[in-house]
Amino acid sequence: MNPALFLLLCAAAVAGLLYAEHTGDMAAKRIFKPLASLAFILAALAAGALGTTFGQIILAGLILCALGDVLLIPKSPSAFFLAGMGAFAAGHGAYIAAFAHGGLSLGTAAAVGLAGSGALSIALLTALWKTLGAFRLPVIIYCVIISVMVAASFGHWSAEPGAQSLRLALAAAGFALSDVSVARDRFGRESFLNRLWGLPLYYGAQCLFAVSV
Repeated sequence: MNPALFLLLCAAAVAGLLYAEHTGDMAAKRIFKPLASLAFILAALAAGALGTTFGQIILAGLILCALGDVLLIPKSPSAFFLAGMGAFAAGHGAYIAAFAHGGLSLGTAAAVGLAGSGALSIALLTALWKTLGAFRLPVIIYCVIISVMVAASFGHWSAEPGAQSLRLALAAAGFALSDVSVARDRFGRESFLNRLWGLPLYYGAQCLFAVSV
């Protein structure tokens, strides 16, 4: 089946999710968020993820991220948020493993990726430090993992230049940026505006991962 069909399904589900977020309709959120996440998994399968080891590892990352999406649906208790962070961190780990398997150059590109994502993480930690509370250590660890993931994606692009590796680097950068909206919504000022740009960016990034297997 054509992956584009599942990308369209993901886009439609994200539109429904944004409506649910705007109106506060939790029942609709419980439908549209898992549906959007399922759609990017199906897109990866349609793109041939099971056909290569690289694709299988990317698929594992997508599944872990989908699990994180479901765990973040409840606004409380905090244990769900922490479990969601763990699932996303494992997803990042899977993406790092895929980049290492596909070829990795620890040169200038990787250093630029690490510097950029590291600077973003430091700025976010500085802005939210007072409100992180008991989440300070988990958030620091998470920031380190996602910074390494972005660096690895750039290193993969450098080692295997081409359209596929470029999409993966853009996906990694988009994923990292989308996490800013989640952190601001959870630990800063909760606002629909955070989700308005963060959710499309996140799902767009996952779809890029999905079609780059």
